[in-house]
Amino acid sequence: MKICQTIHDMRSTVTALRLHGTVGLVTTMGALHAGHMALVRAASAAHPSVVATIFVNPSQFGDPADLDTYPRTQAADLAMLKAAGVAAVFIPTVAEIYPAGDETIVETTKLANTFHGLVRPGHYRGVATVVTKLFNITGADAAYFGEKDYQQLAVIRRMVRDLHMPITIHGVATVRDPDGVAMSSRNIRLTPEHRAAARVLNTALAAAEALIKLGETVETAAAAIAATIGTEPLAQLQAVDIVDPTTFAPATGKPSGPIGIMLSAQFGDVLLIDQKEITP
Repeated sequence: MKICQTIHDMRSTVTALRLHGTVGLVTTMGALHAGHMALVRAASAAHPSVVATIFVNPSQFGDPADLDTYPRTQAADLAMLKAAGVAAVFIPTVAEIYPAGDETIVETTKLANTFHGLVRPGHYRGVATVVTKLFNITGADAAYFGEKDYQQLAVIRRMVRDLHMPITIHGVATVRDPDGVAMSSRNIRLTPEHRAAARVLNTALAAAEALIKLGETVETAAAAIAATIGTEPLAQLQAVDIVDPTTFAPATGKPSGPIGIMLSAQFGDVLLIDQKEITP
């Protein structure tokens, strides 16, 4: 497995890999878990070569303390990627990605500033900017993202469409621990008490799904989510958003087709998100 730290080295490596066929990309911020490995497996199934990136992107963190405490486990990450058959990993410095004088940003102006974007202002602008840079640097044919970051996936798809980027975006289903908690790099920052409390997110989504399948309204499902999370004193609900998965417009009334539910909740100093796509 080749480790690349400069843009020139990464581009040269991908050029060589293209001699064997298409290249799939998995972008990460490190602290890898089984969810990331599911992305690698999906990419490996479709492409002769898979490349990954590890870069804790400062532009998507609104709180400097959140950036400082983001888990960094590079040695373990590299071991996992190597075992999974990844051909190359791009691990740039901040200066490599954001050189002196850097001033260009990428933003889906409407989608980035709704729903979870209101909870974390500027977050999706930072995501779109760094992902654009990583797409340009790697030149991959396709990129794989987890559906847990539901709005992020929508932002990236919209960005690729609007900017006519020559890359295909694939979503991969959320991977969960046996108790239903969605896997996240942030989970290792939870105290044992908060980790146990986090199970309420999946419980709330399951309650909403049951109601939708019984023919109840989106509003009833949203109220059930709030009520369920309200039973857990260590959870502070930040937002519940229910949308049309295709248009990302807010869903109302009794849904006639699939809906996407996104929620975020605070557990101590850790913000967790979760999602579920439901067909009535």
